[in-house]
Amino acid sequence: MASTVNFTGSVDRDLLKRAKVIAAKSDTSVNALFNAELRYLVETFEASESTSNQNFKVLLDFSLGRLADDQAMRALGIDSEEDLFLLMAQAHLPMPRLADATTQGMVEQLKSLPTI
Repeated sequence: MASTVNFTGSVDRDLLKRAKVIAAKSDTSVNALFNAELRYLVETFEASESTSNQNFKVLLDFSLGRLADDQAMRALGIDSEEDLFLLMAQAHLPMPRLADATTQGMVEQLKSLPTI
């Protein structure tokens, strides 16, 4: 039987509130949701490593913002963003966010546009 340990982490307040709603609707706990998702992530990563398949690592790196979409597509041998996003969904990984600097640059560009 697997033993459990307690650990301390932090999570965005709004995210926790939303997770509590999902847990309540699913008749489970946030802890159970977290454990299921973390187990899925670890087991999928380990399974891909054991078969020397680096596709999951590429998708994880893309999800974490470590790879740009064109780099991920090149590494996976695909030529369509749609295929990349389908693979992300199949891998049960969240879509990446833009880097904060990129987002801020876009905001500055929008602010510099002439107003009517």
